[in-house]
Amino acid sequence: MKNIRNFCIIAHIDHGKSTLADRLLEHTQTISDREMQEQLLDSMDLERERGITIKSHAIQMNYQYEGEEYVLNLIDTPGHVDFSYEVSRSIAACEGALLIVDSSQGIEAQTISNLYLALEHDLEIIPILNKIDLPHSMPEEVSDQIIDMIGCELDDIIKASGKTGQGVGDILEAIVKRIPSPKGDPKAPLQALIFDSVFNPFRGVEVYFRVFNGEINKGDQVKFVNTGKTYDADEIGILQLKQLPQKTISAGNVGYLISGIKVAKEVKVGDTITHVKTPCENAIKGFEDVKPMVFAGIYPVDTTEFEELRASMEKLQLNDASLVWEPETSAALGFGFRCGFLGMLHMEIVQERLEREFDMTVITTVPSVQYHAFTNKGEKIFVNAPSELPDPTLTERVEEPYISAAIITKSEFVGPIISLCMDKRGQIINQVYLTADRVELKFELPLAEIVFDFFDKLKTISKGYASLDYELIGFRRSKLVKLDIMLNGEPVDALSAVVHRDKAYDWGKRICEKLKELLPRQQFEIAIQAAIGSKIIARETVKALRKNVIAKCYGGDITRKRKLLEKQKKGKKRMRQVGSVEIPQEAFMAVLKLD
Repeated sequence: MKNIRNFCIIAHIDHGKSTLADRLLEHTQTISDREMQEQLLDSMDLERERGITIKSHAIQMNYQYEGEEYVLNLIDTPGHVDFSYEVSRSIAACEGALLIVDSSQGIEAQTISNLYLALEHDLEIIPILNKIDLPHSMPEEVSDQIIDMIGCELDDIIKASGKTGQGVGDILEAIVKRIPSPKGDPKAPLQALIFDSVFNPFRGVEVYFRVFNGEINKGDQVKFVNTGKTYDADEIGILQLKQLPQKTISAGNVGYLISGIKVAKEVKVGDTITHVKTPCENAIKGFEDVKPMVFAGIYPVDTTEFEELRASMEKLQLNDASLVWEPETSAALGFGFRCGFLGMLHMEIVQERLEREFDMTVITTVPSVQYHAFTNKGEKIFVNAPSELPDPTLTERVEEPYISAAIITKSEFVGPIISLCMDKRGQIINQVYLTADRVELKFELPLAEIVFDFFDKLKTISKGYASLDYELIGFRRSKLVKLDIMLNGEPVDALSAVVHRDKAYDWGKRICEKLKELLPRQQFEIAIQAAIGSKIIARETVKALRKNVIAKCYGGDITRKRKLLEKQKKGKKRMRQVGSVEIPQEAFMAVLKLD
């Protein structure tokens, strides 16, 4: 056990985690040159296209140091704020963390929030200054920032470059010397923590775990403590580039377990694995339940595919434990699911993965957050969709979730960022200068305001320099109303939204204008209206397509033309009574992109 090291890599998005992980794998000769490719641990097409890590990955390396063989378990983590749940799981399975900071950009919001996660778990932190080969890197300035933040010595900071491979040897040496070996008793009853799971269509669910105490052997009968299910360990092994089956995995090590689990719900990330005959006394303190921040409806375009969509969601949930969903119905779209996501990027990724990995074409409705409505009788109702908001005459008050947001930016962008947050009903709480030109701004904002395009606008204003990190701080009373969108007098529940009263008029007007551009013209006129209760606050009209019925009348009496036009008018009227408006998928998505 003394030669095992478990560590993860934490950093802000785009600071070079995946590239540095590639260099570590090359240096320890875990993979041959032939198998090497960029972003090796990012196995999904989406991750490669967008250049981000979405899933955490685990891989084992062997490293020779001073004549001894060391086993290094690397658990890679994503950097984006929407995937911080993945990071928390990886951190709980490790004893140390490599903190990577881009020497050309310095410390960003996500670096700080991931660092605090690691410090809460008492991990040994190894600070690394990455990208020092870049012409505009600032090693001295950024080293000072790191020293201020974690209180280390200048000599503790390793200078490296993921691109050229400089400093990789020093990093491996530091992992062996500084990160403590795992503690645990191989003779005690088995106690292992599930930190990830993947669905394999041929072999069922593969469970990734870290053993804290005891050992697990091939063929053992094991039990998952929280779900209470028992299984046979058909195959266990370690995770290198390919899975290597083993006879035994003992305390301190990381491995995988295949036991033909068919039902996705039976595997809970953060659960404890133990033996059936000699169970451990208490479960490991796992991860807290994930709190979704953004809710949206996902519906199949073809209503007959509802069951297929359900199966796809279950399989996706295995790979992405932070996805929460339940069935719901909508008058406009039929049967579907109300899903909870950690943020807008998470929602986009889930939708893309459903389309790519499972061939499902889906419609996503307007995202919303969870509100609390209190009725006159004092009952509390959880409102996840606008259609669940009770009648205004029966509600005493509505509360909405607030977040505390930390934004780190260059000082020249402070003005525009403050006005953006004020526009989103935010209050500035604090403003701290980290260095001469880097500022940390603290705001309290309603979560509903940052759900849509806040992050995009923040990046635009700050030329891509600002970084955002946020956490939920509770619910506060607010003046909220339900805004309905109606087509020819029929409300479309998939387009309705809960908005602040002061913004309702502006929001309604913009949606009506946007729908007017997107709805295809029909043989009859379409009225698009935005309403609060029974009060119409905005209206646009899509004109009818008309055949030129008087083309054949050249000259002659006006009454002939009028007769033909009257006849056409009657036909249009009748058509409007029976015609229904088809809403294209772009219309549902357009509401997300209102500028």
